Amino acid sequence: MKQDRPGEKESRNMTRASASRRLFAGSVMAGSVMAGLALAGASVAGAAEGELRCGWFSNPSPANASLYDKDGEWTIAVQGGHQAEGDWPPKFPPGGYAATGRGSYGYGCACLRVVVDKAENNVLRIISGKGRPLAICRGDKTLRGIEASLK
Repeated sequence: MKQDRPGEKESRNMTRASASRRLFAGSVMAGSVMAGLALAGASVAGAAEGELRCGWFSNPSPANASLYDKDGEWTIAVQGGHQAEGDWPPKFPPGGYAATGRGSYGYGCACLRVVVDKAENNVLRIISGKGRPLAICRGDKTLRGIEASLK
């Protein structure tokens, strides 16, 4: 049987204790990082889902667009300023878009899944969108009077 030199056994025990502490600290740190990533993932997932907003989509001129719903105007784009991420305008059904002048400018009824800044009433990101028949917005009591201002 091998004999330990003086202090060798204590040194091995201290090394094991130090390794255990490092392993424990590493596990705690990894657990904290994983928990943080899980929380970040949850908030990203929540943002990715967005919220569904339906109302009048207005594109009156180049690089300008808004969605008017029961809560008011949501700015999608302002020429030379704010521009939401994502694609717009949504695809409208035949006869579902009212032209207001030259080109493709006008308005329609639409539902957009969006991420918004409620403090500024800005659309930050459009996840998806779908045009709806004009009659749906015209029949919505919460949207009354808005169409006249878009013509």
